Amino acid sequence: MKLIKRILRIFLVLIGLLIVTVLITLWIDARGTSYLKIKKHEQTSIDSYLITNVNIIPMNQDTVLVDKMVYIKEGVIEEIADDIEVSGVEVIDANNKYLMPGLIDMHVHVWDRYELGLYLSNGVTAVRNLWGMPMHLRIKEDVKNDKIFSPTFFTTGPKLTGSEFIGDDNLNLTHPIEAKEKVISYKERGYDLIKTYYGLEKEIFDAVIEQAQVSEIDIVAHPSQKVPFSYHLHPQIKSIEHAEEIVQQPLEYNLDTIKLQSIIDSISLANHTSYCPTITGFNNIYQMMMNDSILDSEALNYMSPLIRKEDSKKQFDRWHNTKQEDPDAVDRILTQHDFHLRIVQKLHEAGVNIVCGTDAGIGITLPGFSIHKELSFYKEAGLSNYEVLKTATVNASKTHSIMNQLGTIEKGKMANLLLIDNNPLLQLASLENPSHVFIEGRKLNREILDSFNDKAGKRKNLIASALRYLENLIVEK
Repeated sequence: MKLIKRILRIFLVLIGLLIVTVLITLWIDARGTSYLKIKKHEQTSIDSYLITNVNIIPMNQDTVLVDKMVYIKEGVIEEIADDIEVSGVEVIDANNKYLMPGLIDMHVHVWDRYELGLYLSNGVTAVRNLWGMPMHLRIKEDVKNDKIFSPTFFTTGPKLTGSEFIGDDNLNLTHPIEAKEKVISYKERGYDLIKTYYGLEKEIFDAVIEQAQVSEIDIVAHPSQKVPFSYHLHPQIKSIEHAEEIVQQPLEYNLDTIKLQSIIDSISLANHTSYCPTITGFNNIYQMMMNDSILDSEALNYMSPLIRKEDSKKQFDRWHNTKQEDPDAVDRILTQHDFHLRIVQKLHEAGVNIVCGTDAGIGITLPGFSIHKELSFYKEAGLSNYEVLKTATVNASKTHSIMNQLGTIEKGKMANLLLIDNNPLLQLASLENPSHVFIEGRKLNREILDSFNDKAGKRKNLIASALRYLENLIVEK
């Protein structure tokens, strides 16, 4: 008996030490992102500004409003005019720079708070996170309560799949009742959206859609191969993800432009549905095949250390081995990438609401920085600069009613804004280093934004990220 008690005491001590170690690890990681915290006196008093001598790209029309003033009052655009009389606020002389809505990345995977600064530094003032975990609800809460500098943050719940096991990162549903319960639970817990994923069977998919309608929560769909592609054109599904899914599912890997047109036409007829191509994520397969040392590149320091060690390495090994076994695979990947550009072109010609998403945060797709590459692909697909900018501003804001306060510069809209040196309607690269970012009315200058990059590039939080992922597996399974 004494031996059993002794063993029990040792076990409890070890458990206690483990808990303390976990808490210390997470505390240290939280301290690492303290630079994103909004000071207490700023939480209750959002600064107001008068921006003068500024050229406005409003994004509700293809024009530049020259030499205007913009009054931002407590995070909201209060007035836009040739001349505004207001006292007691900071005046920002824009020196003839350009003011436009902040960019919106509609398909990201956020792994830690360092990444929030990377998005802001690249002019991304709102993100739609499509792999929901408990940590994202905490981020949402801190953003809502003005505790941290962050893009306006929207997130789905966990990825919903059917009974077939696809990976431990997916929630496997086995019965329609369970599916409805999950939708209800995610809405009640604070997730903004539902994400349906590859492998979702018809009966369970029907239950998800039915409950989402009742619960009044939008669905974002990564197409499931268990149902026809047309199934994803239901009005409750507000956007479909990935151009490659058109190739892989309805086209069955046949790059058939005639059959493609019929698919595009069906998407166009469902005028409630946006399409998010995520060209960059797929193109990075080609980049991994072409660069054997890409995992050692300095840019990959901006990836989550956990993702870099696990997912980046696994993806690189997969495609490197594919190239070794079949050298022609490189050309096939490049050919499919070019076909994705054709898909974007056809979607645009058909009037489909294209929204910019990068699939950032997994593989080698960098948080924040990748949006500029994604936008350049849309330009390559034949869109004008204005049409390209729409995908990351007004088009994105129209996708969900909860995003309607974003995307344009108009009275009453949220002051998520970029101040940039040159006109992006002439040169998209002007977006890459905004001189100032306004996030819900709070002003961040280039020096601060560069410091966000520096902090994220030096982080060493693999264990902390792994613990948060473990929490997800425990809580959500």
